[in-house]
Amino acid sequence: MNHDTTSPAGANSVFSTHSVSGAPCWVTLTSRDLKATEEFYSAVLGWQWRPTRLGDHFRIALADGAPVAGIAAVAAMWQMAVAWTPYFAVTSANEAVFRVQERGGTAAVGPLSIPPGRVALLADRDGATFGVWEGKLFTDWETWRRAQPAFIRLHTRDAFDAAIFYGEVLDWASGRPGCCEVQYEGDEVVLRSQGDVVARIESGALEAAPDPTIRPHWQVHFAVDDVAACVRAAELHGGSVLSKGSDEAVLRDPDGAQFTVTARRGR
Repeated sequence: MNHDTTSPAGANSVFSTHSVSGAPCWVTLTSRDLKATEEFYSAVLGWQWRPTRLGDHFRIALADGAPVAGIAAVAAMWQMAVAWTPYFAVTSANEAVFRVQERGGTAAVGPLSIPPGRVALLADRDGATFGVWEGKLFTDWETWRRAQPAFIRLHTRDAFDAAIFYGEVLDWASGRPGCCEVQYEGDEVVLRSQGDVVARIESGALEAAPDPTIRPHWQVHFAVDDVAACVRAAELHGGSVLSKGSDEAVLRDPDGAQFTVTARRGR
């Protein structure tokens, strides 16, 4: 099946992972209670919802009509962790899975065909969970990026070792057309796609830490207009605040999934 789509002449829209290979292209939340999840994120991030063809436990979150995230209320049913997971665009999900396993990572699910693309859920060699997506995207990539997600951040044991792992799996800094650029800024690794910061990697997480927020994990940052308003809404609707500042706050939803809200001007 050919997942490529063709944009009108002169358009800059990107609807296929073939054009943004290696960049974050989607995020999903695994939760327990769909109704509570919808109510919380509607209040905190202003999302609306639409059903999917996958069934009653799944929803697509919309920001101003644009798809921004997938919700799967299957954590209890499938004995999965409650968490946000980022997905990276790849030209071949099969190849990405092979590369992950070859480099000491693990494949948890897939590749599976989930319209409009193919997906696999993976973990890097330090245990941080991520996914890969091949084929047609849910919406124009630029629209998705501007509608809500700001960037993702990997908290891991060794940022430079992680950058090598992901770079080899996702073809970062490979010289291929449209590939992501990698830069080292102080103690962080910064990933850029088409000039925008789309991911950061930092050291310090511990593989065996009892606190899951300290273990290696990907943190999703959502761009918002008013961080303080999001903090208030989270507290009023059963969430908690792990840390907060004028431009950024780390929140936890009622199910326990952790995410960050970041002021748009702070990107």
